[in-house]
Amino acid sequence: MEMQFKPLVEKEEGQPIIIAGPCSAETEEQVLETAHGLKDQNVDFFRAGIWKPRTRPNSFEGVGKTGLPWLKRVKEETGLKVTTEVAKAEHVYECLKHGIDLLWLGARTTVSPFAVQEIADAMEGMDVPVLIKNPINPDLNLWIGAIERIYNAGIHRVGVIHRGFSLAGNSNYRNEPLWQIPIELKRRFPELKIICDNSHICGRRDTLADVAQKAFDLSFHGLMTETHPRPDEAWSDAKQQITPVIFKEMIDNLIIKREELDTEDLESIEALRVRIDAIDNQLMELLGNRMEVAESIGLYKKAKSISILQPVRWNEILEKAITKGNERGLSEEFITQFLKAIHQESINHQMEVTKPDMVKKR
Repeated sequence: MEMQFKPLVEKEEGQPIIIAGPCSAETEEQVLETAHGLKDQNVDFFRAGIWKPRTRPNSFEGVGKTGLPWLKRVKEETGLKVTTEVAKAEHVYECLKHGIDLLWLGARTTVSPFAVQEIADAMEGMDVPVLIKNPINPDLNLWIGAIERIYNAGIHRVGVIHRGFSLAGNSNYRNEPLWQIPIELKRRFPELKIICDNSHICGRRDTLADVAQKAFDLSFHGLMTETHPRPDEAWSDAKQQITPVIFKEMIDNLIIKREELDTEDLESIEALRVRIDAIDNQLMELLGNRMEVAESIGLYKKAKSISILQPVRWNEILEKAITKGNERGLSEEFITQFLKAIHQESINHQMEVTKPDMVKKR
């Protein structure tokens, strides 16, 4: 289906869309204090979560529609347009009654086609811009499906938010950026505006600027960053929020590319390098996980007095890998050298955890 997207907001060509505000609307005073701290920073939309879908019960799940008049007051006092997240039809109706300028669908909503369709049905016939966050899991078709459902409801001012993806294992990110996925989305839909949510990708303050710069290096169209007057006191996601003053410093120091990447450029050397970097990061995570499992096996061998080196098992691994590697165009020599290095590192880890306990010196 061919989709023709309209602008989310009227801006000069090349100027980024900037969205900022607290993760959650906590009190009227906190919302207004944050908004007044941002009003002179060329912010296009002031964001604040009213309904907060949390992973576990008994967490702060937002103030609900009580906070909507606070956002209305933000508009009146600062002139900023306002936006919040919706997760069901009732949220849509309440937001439109209170004059919310832009709505966004969160990652937990995007992952459910039924929830997206309910929201799309509630929006039908309305002229309100909508942003759609990527689903929690790295499923591009699920993301595209959500875009199509909103578009089919007659909402053509549609954009997306890249907030990273939830993956198993340790990471430097709260949510892995997997830049190749939004790049592929951009390749398929060149007119679609992509906003980077560096707060949810990073999960911490010290890497926000680097991720924001990476997004603009890839010609993303804007940024959504969580700001709070006293981040350490925030009721949700405290570690990833910054003050309006720090936010201004970050924006002022960003190098924002003005040119727009065309479709061919999206397969340029830079875009391809991003894909390689993302795959390399995944490889390192997988190898780290493999060594953890190897250590657990080492502890089991120690408890059962089993020899670390098991030649039969090693030969089985090598034979299977060579067969699979050949199917993917990888040479037997490469697979053998690669697996030998992994096998040796696994042995090293097992030997380390099976060392005899040191006798305490008297």
